[in-house]
Amino acid sequence: MEEVLAASQEVDTRPVGRIALLQEFWSYFSENKGAVAGLFFFVAIIIIAILADFVAPHAPNEQFRNALLQPPFWVNGGSTDFLLGTDAVGRDILSRLIHGARFSLFIGCVVVSVSLVVGVILGLAAGYFRGRVDTFIMRIMDVVLAFPSLLLALVLVAILGPSLINAMIAIAIVQQPHYVRLTRAAVMSEMTKDYVTAARIIGVGRLRLMFITVLPNCMAPLIVQAALSFSSAILDAAALGFLGMGAQPPAPEWGTMLAEAREFILRAWWVVTFPGVAILTTVLAINVMGDGLRDALDPKLKRS
Repeated sequence: MEEVLAASQEVDTRPVGRIALLQEFWSYFSENKGAVAGLFFFVAIIIIAILADFVAPHAPNEQFRNALLQPPFWVNGGSTDFLLGTDAVGRDILSRLIHGARFSLFIGCVVVSVSLVVGVILGLAAGYFRGRVDTFIMRIMDVVLAFPSLLLALVLVAILGPSLINAMIAIAIVQQPHYVRLTRAAVMSEMTKDYVTAARIIGVGRLRLMFITVLPNCMAPLIVQAALSFSSAILDAAALGFLGMGAQPPAPEWGTMLAEAREFILRAWWVVTFPGVAILTTVLAINVMGDGLRDALDPKLKRS
């Protein structure tokens, strides 16, 4: 008994400063130069999205009837008034891309937040209670995983109705099983450790044991999953927007911009290329950053 309580006290009271932890994290994270570049690019996207009203040269839905399908400024016929050209109704593509960053970040934040919170609660319940609760939750997750993610999202949006909010709800449901399974596995691993046994012996309540004692030690893989799911949410939302099931025109969402530009792909390449490049670079930056987070947070990948 005394040895278990001593082990619990040693784990809970060891003096580790937050600054030292941040320095250690940055030391491992900065070893991955691609992850650092992805982080700076992602921060730049956030700043641009926040300051979109001041950075964008024009309003996203402002139409210039004398500049329909005008090419980028470096192509013959282009103008510095529209650096990346205009679309079929004379809207500035650069301005729409800048404002579209708000949609992508908003979608990623909402989807990841909802999926993470609900997934953690279900995963904690499954890993802690086990038995019938575990079986019931995991069988539902298995059913969701049995469907292709984009197809299931399409079906859900078709039932709920095409809109950005319904698209986010559908994407959050599709991503749910990954958080549940990850949380469940981490909780089951932590429940066998001495500090959990010590907490039970000294009479820690069930909810406190789940959310205060066990959950913080399961957050590292969940943070990595959240970073990678952020990019998946952007991709899925763009796919739904391209299919007309996500954000609806004239919203400057990148997938919707691609859908509106399909018929001009051969004679106005810039209308399709730049939204696609925006999606590609943003998702790539987030994925590379997620790899860096995994390397920095996973003890098995740290060099001694």
